[in-house]
Amino acid sequence: MKPIFERRGLIVSCQALPGEPLYWQGTMARMAQAAQQGGAIGIRANGPDDIRDIKAAVGLPVIGLLKRDIPGSDIYITPELVDVQAIIEAGADVVAMDMTNREDRMERVVPLIRHCHEAGVAVMADISTLEEGLLAESLGADFVSTTMSGYTPYSPQQEGPDLELVRELAKRLTKATLVAEGRIWSPAEAEEALEAGAAYVVVGGAITRPQYITKKYADRIGKWLEQSVTK
Repeated sequence: MKPIFERRGLIVSCQALPGEPLYWQGTMARMAQAAQQGGAIGIRANGPDDIRDIKAAVGLPVIGLLKRDIPGSDIYITPELVDVQAIIEAGADVVAMDMTNREDRMERVVPLIRHCHEAGVAVMADISTLEEGLLAESLGADFVSTTMSGYTPYSPQQEGPDLELVRELAKRLTKATLVAEGRIWSPAEAEEALEAGAAYVVVGGAITRPQYITKKYADRIGKWLEQSVTK
């Protein structure tokens, strides 16, 4: 399989979910255009419609996923084969899927990985621990991303990126390409992730979700104002 990305660098996650202000047809394609102008080397996108729009709007590789809630399950990132098929048909260059060790997931992803590879599409494993990353690689994942660290109950619950997980994976992975993703809020943290061994850094909320960016400023200012009143 030929290289997906031309060089190491920043991948921007352009996603908006129902109920969010930017959840509107075409908005994420414009966000992807802005990301490309800013120097992004790739885009991560949710859902066939956004994937198609983004592929038509920019010339960057797209990591596609489909977030879908299934009653009784905690797996929501590309949970089933039908989701994989929809992402591939939309034109994604890479299919991202949950590969956490929950609900027999590691057994269930085997046919999903096979389907992607038979279609000539790469696979990104969204994992939360070192063990999951190594197992995902052994199952054939082309990329291993730290996306799910902090989103499983047994992974570190912290505000910043799980750089320790990036370091450990960098030491142990032999075939899969390492991607750092999750709670990266500053260029300095992105640089630290690269220094820790990641080939690529995915940033979403800090760039493409203005409500989250605003909240960080508002919370910080609110705390300062509270402290200034008590002085």
